[in-house]
Amino acid sequence: MTGIDSSSKAIVAALATVALWASAFPFIRIGLRSFDAIPLAALRFFVAAIVVTGWLLWHRPRLPSLADMLRLMACAAIGIAAYNILLNSGQRTVSAGAASFIVNTVPVITALIAVAFQGERFSLGAWIGTAISFSGITVIAGGLSGGLKFGEGAVVVLAAAVCQAVYFTLQRSLVATYGAKVCAAFVILLGSLCLTPWLPEAIDQARQATTSGVFSVIYLGIFPAAIGYATWGVAQAHFGASRAANFLYLVPPFATGLALLIASEIPSVSTLTGGSIAIAGVLIVNKTSSSQSNPKQGE
Repeated sequence: MTGIDSSSKAIVAALATVALWASAFPFIRIGLRSFDAIPLAALRFFVAAIVVTGWLLWHRPRLPSLADMLRLMACAAIGIAAYNILLNSGQRTVSAGAASFIVNTVPVITALIAVAFQGERFSLGAWIGTAISFSGITVIAGGLSGGLKFGEGAVVVLAAAVCQAVYFTLQRSLVATYGAKVCAAFVILLGSLCLTPWLPEAIDQARQATTSGVFSVIYLGIFPAAIGYATWGVAQAHFGASRAANFLYLVPPFATGLALLIASEIPSVSTLTGGSIAIAGVLIVNKTSSSQSNPKQGE
């Protein structure tokens, strides 16, 4: 019975993470109507930092060593500050659904980083999956103004995905040492510090913002950021990082549906077509990687 309860709890946590992280894309679009890209990120993670500071004071986990704290700072600078600045900037011209499909290529980018810097090998199937995935992004970008030109929205969102992939790579050993929830709390707190220079501007813009704009920032800080990372930690603890990551394939469809309901964004044919192609490529890469890691298993 305990095992069933534990599995049910983990599934609920994983699905909650999917819903919360998917909702971030349309709420960012709403927030950008009242805030500039960087102030939006600064205020969002100021709110998130308040929540995680309370959690850290309540649970009092052991503090990381100086070397690990420096690595956590790098994770925060890349995975929180740079990622959110780039994502917010890209979403000025890229729809919530399209952005979610582009960001969902993170597993492919993470695998490429492992090949380039960690000596891992890519099979022919993995390279084919990578090509398919990025061709999907090309299809999505083809339906956007500016396409895949440097500095345009689709490329900026893709750069955000690269930042997230680097962050996931850097944090692996830290999660093994301190746990996913503790690492997420410190990364959010340190990420907020990285964005602090833009907080006064964010507060000024909040005074002129619409009610929906202010609500979106508060929602983004509490739910997709603070709570979303916590529920993801529960899912990872039960399923393991690789199995838990399979739930993230649900984020783009959820984000596209929520964008229609929340932000009245109707997905274009190029977004749906390119997004499906991109996800197919990610599935191929992950399936190939799993087969190489577990050659005796049939999964």
